[in-house]
Amino acid sequence: LQAESTFNEEEEEKLQIAFSLEKQDLHLVLETISFILEQAVYHNLKPASLQQQLQSIHLDQDKAEAFASAWAAAGQDTIEKFRQRVLTPQKLETIGWQLNLQMAESVQAKLKSPQAVLELGVSNEDSKNLKKVFVEFSHQELFEFYNKLETIQAQLDSLT
Repeated sequence: LQAESTFNEEEEEKLQIAFSLEKQDLHLVLETISFILEQAVYHNLKPASLQQQLQSIHLDQDKAEAFASAWAAAGQDTIEKFRQRVLTPQKLETIGWQLNLQMAESVQAKLKSPQAVLELGVSNEDSKNLKKVFVEFSHQELFEFYNKLETIQAQLDSLT
């Protein structure tokens, strides 16, 4: 939820006015609500349990009831959307690469700066559009990335 914006700028301004909040305070409220709902999804809470948990952290009873009521109405749909999101990550479809060599500008400095550029084509199951992601590595960065991939491969191998 945090990577997505629930409200556009105009809607946020209306919320600020309606609740008499500064922009920073509104964002804190929205992030807190988002966190509460994410926890409810993660723990698959029943509305009564959510209300009890919120009251145990001293949230006013009427506010806890409002959360529980909203959760009773939309909780199962929200949980299902999260399950689908987890099951449909981006999938790597293509890999391309090229090497770039940048020469030093000064005649005295003869340093070369090789760079590897990976082109990763990824797609979502939701949309079959291929999105290209370009990642540039220095020699050292590519070596560190390679070592991490080796670690991941070893862990995958140990599971099979």
